[in-house]
Amino acid sequence: MDILLLLKAALLGIVEGATEFLPISSTGHLILAGDLLNFMNHEKRNVFDIAIQLGAILAVVWEYRTRFVSTFAGIGRDPIANRLFINLSIAFLPLAILGLAFGSTIKTHLFKPVPVALAFIIGAFIILWAERRTHTVTIETVDDIRPLDALKLGLAQAVALIPGMSRSGSTIIGGLFFGLSRKAAAEFSFFLAVPTLGIASIYSMYKDRALLSMDDMGAWAMGFIFSFISAMIAVRALIRYVSNHDFTIFAWYRLAFGGIVLLTAYTGLVDWTVH
Repeated sequence: MDILLLLKAALLGIVEGATEFLPISSTGHLILAGDLLNFMNHEKRNVFDIAIQLGAILAVVWEYRTRFVSTFAGIGRDPIANRLFINLSIAFLPLAILGLAFGSTIKTHLFKPVPVALAFIIGAFIILWAERRTHTVTIETVDDIRPLDALKLGLAQAVALIPGMSRSGSTIIGGLFFGLSRKAAAEFSFFLAVPTLGIASIYSMYKDRALLSMDDMGAWAMGFIFSFISAMIAVRALIRYVSNHDFTIFAWYRLAFGGIVLLTAYTGLVDWTVH
């Protein structure tokens, strides 16, 4: 067993779980970290990144297990469960449709460090804009979200097809523009991640099943476990954080991180080349 490979897998698992539900782009971080670590070849790394997302998804399911169980048990009988199920279904559709239509093109041209860094910076300015405008809350909780609100949030999430923009960030900041409280926006983003990332992960792993190998199972398991643990910590921390803070700190982080990548790429200090 290659110990160095396992350590790299564990580190990428931590990166995935820690960033998946924060408005800083897990995909962008994985592209940059994987490139810097020279982790696997490009095709295998893409499959690995998808697989360890399942660890982060499982963390959300576990953290909100009572809500998920009551929702599935109440479909068809409980109005609140029906509303959440319908809203998640509506919000899932824009990204699914646009992903199928443009996913291959986006992966070919934008899954590279410099475009990701630019998306980091653009996303930072959007967050700063959202936080500097007057935020009028009309939707306090996830249960107050209406189907039209869900469609808007789904369209916002679809912006995350651009790597570096952040799926959770697009949904959460979109929620602020649409009148959601910070907690409602964050929690709906968590819930929406389950069908969005779950279905995408299963589809991608099936499509690229020829790349799956028992030789890589150790690395995949390591990444999955550390993704679950770090995602659990990140989800709990974000909910506590948004109770008393805004998202400005994440904008400054994105500006600094994206700027460092662009600077090192321009100066040649780091050879940002996807392997």
